Amino acid sequence: MSEHPLRLSAADILPTDPTARLVGRVWSAARGGPCPVLVRDGEVLDLSDLSPTMSGLLDRADLSGDLGGAFPSLGPLDGYLDGGGDRGSLGRLLAPCDLQAIKAAGVTFAGSMIERVIEERAKGEAGRADAIRAELAAILGGNLKGVVPGSEKAAEIKAHLQKNGMWSQYLEVGIGPDAEVFTKGQPMSAVGCGADIGVHRASDWNNPEPEVVLAVDSTGRIRGATLGNDVNLRDVEGRSALLLGKAKDNNGAAAIGPFIRLFDEAFGLARISELQLSLNVTGNDGFALSGASNMAEISRQPADIAAQTCNRSHQYPDGFMLFLGTMFAPTKDRGGAGQGFTHHYGDRVEIASDPLGRLINIVRPCDEIEPWTFGARALMENLAARGMLGP
Repeated sequence: MSEHPLRLSAADILPTDPTARLVGRVWSAARGGPCPVLVRDGEVLDLSDLSPTMSGLLDRADLSGDLGGAFPSLGPLDGYLDGGGDRGSLGRLLAPCDLQAIKAAGVTFAGSMIERVIEERAKGEAGRADAIRAELAAILGGNLKGVVPGSEKAAEIKAHLQKNGMWSQYLEVGIGPDAEVFTKGQPMSAVGCGADIGVHRASDWNNPEPEVVLAVDSTGRIRGATLGNDVNLRDVEGRSALLLGKAKDNNGAAAIGPFIRLFDEAFGLARISELQLSLNVTGNDGFALSGASNMAEISRQPADIAAQTCNRSHQYPDGFMLFLGTMFAPTKDRGGAGQGFTHHYGDRVEIASDPLGRLINIVRPCDEIEPWTFGARALMENLAARGMLGP
């Protein structure tokens, strides 16, 4: 196997705040399988005695207190990265979730909401996007910013757009009372920091989506946050919203990591709405794209999205990971004038926020990256073989 082009170290991916309490998962060569871990002073500590799964770990009532003790070391974090990509001499870095459902909220920022409308009206043709963008701007006059979903102001805008023949299902979930929450991927399907991420060969218009991802336990408590890339096929979803599954749920199309930063007195839900996320894409063709997503501009508050996801009408007994959406929809031309941005294979994608660290991946075709074979059944069999499921 050729050398992986992505070379990372612990310093490349960890938050700048040394007080951040970080939990996640690694595949430990020494243990022969996946382990929930605590990252402390660059060392990877095994939390398997607290819970053999991340789902169970996040359900512990006093997790903060539980993490105050001593735990067996699985070696330095650099030992899980020194082989290139997400692999190292001690094992490999995994997405910081296992049995949790992987959910995502769409159209939560005004900017991305407009881009979804453009996709819909362009019917997946990137070359039509600029003209539709200008038409919408002329009608709206920028008056979507700050609109509270479900408010009287939102209803007025809806009536105005309907009058002009521009109402859309995306606007309905963007400024209407009900959030769009969909299943991004199956439990265990997310890839972690350093891994290859997948773009389906059928797509000619696609992009990364830098997002904050909440870690929510089985009771609906938000326990912490991490970074995510909700890789999206704009042309596929643009042809029909009913193709959302094909546009969103593909091999390697959900990246989460590097670690979950647990909420504590210094870092809680209020900080989420203040975060700045940066995105940098660099291609082998010399192309470079930079952007940002400002969580202060989110239309729906994270707690409301989580409450609309998990409630008396819909439960998640293993908890869930919740992508909160993005305001970033790249429009910079890459292939030609008016064609907008699309990924090329080999792109390096970096999503960063100082309090949460950096999520870095390389884009590959979905059918060329490592197939997903280790699911929930394989996890249970592995834990059973290691004697982790019972007394």
